[in-house]
Amino acid sequence: MDRETLFVDIILPLALPNLYTYRVPADWNNDAAIGKRVIVQFGKNKMYTGIIARVHDKAPQQYLAKYLSNILDEKPVVLESQLKLWDWIAAYYMCNPGDVMNAALPSGLRLSSETKIVLSAERELLQVDLDLLSDKEVLILDALEINEVLTIEEAQNILDQKNVHGVIRSLIEKGFVLLQEEVKEKFRAKEEEYVTLTEFADNEDNLKTILDGFGKKAFKQVQLLMAYLKLSDRYSNESRLVLKKTLLKEADATDAALKSLITKNIFIVVGKQVWRERLNGDVVKTSELTEHQQEVFDVVQEEFKTKEVVLLQGVTSSGKTELYIKLIEEVIQTGKQVLYLLPEIALTAQIINRLRKNFGGRVGVYHSKYSDNERVEVWQRLLLPLEDPNRFEVILGARSSVLLPFRDLGLIVVDEEHDSSYKQYDPSPRYNARDTAIYLASLYKAKVVLGSATPSIESFYNAETDKYGFAKLTKRFSDIKMPEIFIADVKEEKRKKMMKSHFSSFLLDSISQSLQNKEQVILFQNRRGYVPVIECTSCGWTPQCKQCDVTMTFHKYSSQLRCHYCGHTSKPPVDCPACGSEKLKTIGFGTEKIEEDLSVYFPDKKIARMDLDTTRTKNAYQKIISDFEEKNIDVLIGTQMVTKGLDFDNVGLVGILNADSLMSHPDFRSHERSFQLMAQVSGRAGRKNKRGKVIIQTYDPSNSIIKFVVDNNYDSMYAVQLAERNEFKYPPFYRLIELTLKHKNHEILEEAAIYLHETLARVFGARLLGPNIPAVSRIKNLYLRNFLLKIEKKSSVQSAKDHIRAALITFKAQNKFKSVIVSIDVDPI
Repeated sequence: MDRETLFVDIILPLALPNLYTYRVPADWNNDAAIGKRVIVQFGKNKMYTGIIARVHDKAPQQYLAKYLSNILDEKPVVLESQLKLWDWIAAYYMCNPGDVMNAALPSGLRLSSETKIVLSAERELLQVDLDLLSDKEVLILDALEINEVLTIEEAQNILDQKNVHGVIRSLIEKGFVLLQEEVKEKFRAKEEEYVTLTEFADNEDNLKTILDGFGKKAFKQVQLLMAYLKLSDRYSNESRLVLKKTLLKEADATDAALKSLITKNIFIVVGKQVWRERLNGDVVKTSELTEHQQEVFDVVQEEFKTKEVVLLQGVTSSGKTELYIKLIEEVIQTGKQVLYLLPEIALTAQIINRLRKNFGGRVGVYHSKYSDNERVEVWQRLLLPLEDPNRFEVILGARSSVLLPFRDLGLIVVDEEHDSSYKQYDPSPRYNARDTAIYLASLYKAKVVLGSATPSIESFYNAETDKYGFAKLTKRFSDIKMPEIFIADVKEEKRKKMMKSHFSSFLLDSISQSLQNKEQVILFQNRRGYVPVIECTSCGWTPQCKQCDVTMTFHKYSSQLRCHYCGHTSKPPVDCPACGSEKLKTIGFGTEKIEEDLSVYFPDKKIARMDLDTTRTKNAYQKIISDFEEKNIDVLIGTQMVTKGLDFDNVGLVGILNADSLMSHPDFRSHERSFQLMAQVSGRAGRKNKRGKVIIQTYDPSNSIIKFVVDNNYDSMYAVQLAERNEFKYPPFYRLIELTLKHKNHEILEEAAIYLHETLARVFGARLLGPNIPAVSRIKNLYLRNFLLKIEKKSSVQSAKDHIRAALITFKAQNKFKSVIVSIDVDPI
């Protein structure tokens, strides 16, 4: 059996629609297993890390299978349940298996292939006039004679130019050099140095001789040895290892003294792998639920008897987190794992403290601000056996946590389930973590709780139509009243000349009153930067991004114009580059502008902002939130980050500075999202001590969405939106698939869009909308055209996807369209 010819299907980290089959060397038959990483050659020279998806005995018919180059793991690093999830994501979201692999695996588990330049063994036999070599070619050859091997980066440094491929290709063609691929491990386990006795010194007689032989000048060495004997608990501790830094501190000694003992064959230093995150296991008993919370908890448990998914709708500050903790406690007592999903990294800072108080070191955190090595360790600790004390039982994380390796999942909590941050936009796979979590739970027969004060229309519809279970928390904790919500009519205040900067007199007076009462204030403006637009008052010129069809946003702090689509930056102009006028004005306002203006009115108050610009580092969220909790910040200005589930006990006022901008997006979800954002940020007010106050600034106080927010009337908002969705054929009554074409040449893109429309329209007819020019029609020098496909719920979505794939094969078969990029977004948000 061992010598049977085996083949393996490999998932490669490439945009390939199919798996690739390799042959297993006979000696490795027993080592080939699903979920292990392998090194394979793909193409002439490239080496890749792949994952074994299947093991079988069928050779491929279309090509000769190459042998595996290496099997990297003793045990699988990807579970079979994960591979089932990957298959589902690839099929449902119409992407390649390699896209899913790249999204799922931390980069530390993907070995990198680095191209090396080496001298050819046959170069001495070449009859080439060396005078015909260019100066740059000679420089490379001279460097190789000295170093033997060069990387591409080293060659770039030698030639002092970025593109060296022409020089290298010329040397390859002339037979002087070859290219080789070297595969490098990215993950680096953290090691700490430990000290122990050598075999010689560990002998009792030898140890006595050593102690007797120290001279008077070796006082520090004696101290080190005595400190070791004390710390090592030598006669009852089998490992006898002492942490090096602990030993040096105990003996008040230096590295020099330790090195002397190592030289004398008394000590040896050994490295030992440790986890980067070592947590205190102390646990505080779970707090008791209130009577109302207990009633709702019982409803959830009852719904779980017949439903796999339960929607928990709870008004802000009703104690949804306490219910989650109670559910988690029951699940982990059975030995199963829990995934707790959050839409924003900002939320993990608060929730992690609450979870660790209840579950100690059994809670792990996973999100994009963690380093590659930290993420690999979370992955590894989930794979540990049940009895291992380092195994994580609860994972708290953002979107990508749904792709982690769970051995026995019992519960998934999706907090703020309505949030659009659960959707991955770019790159592929464009998955929704909430919907993916529901499929993941089905693989383990686990339960799912979807929690929100303002559920998505689709989730509420699923609960209303009995697809999901439903439970509702209607009372705030400690019976605190919902905040009072007031409207500030910006148009009227401007008419009366009462506006100060971007603040209505009502809002400014309320901020002043709250600060006098020693209360904190949150201001919400859903646009970062200083001002969105700089405009010349003479000719109307505005600074445009060179790579995108958008105006650039001015960031005063960094004194830059920045494109929020591609990241391109430039210096702000002193005068108009079009007409030369110095009359430049700013239009609109972002969080940075609000921060500056507010500091003029309240110079003695601590004002901070929380947006993408201020939270780029790993611990930035934690620092801002901690400072606000500890009342080191009086006013917090923020974008969407401040709207989501943060729990502060001293917020007396919340201000929404520009409600109209939320509702002006050309998107069928804009009214739903506007209601959710305003309702969520309103819920930050009046948390524990008193009723809070919310002020919404708007030009249109009669807008129905604003009225729904003022009345806290989710049901009416839902009814209106559901009727509109039904009339205009949007979810939850129809499924959407969006196709986007991209190309740097506008004419080729137009021709491609017309061709694809004709191909798709033959099948889908009026269900196909487009090609449309999107609001931003060029990004990163690529022009865009969009198609939107609406599919009735009763129709076969799989059949529609098959027709799209067939149409795209025909489309790509046209030579002139091969360079057109096509991206597919299933269930776009």
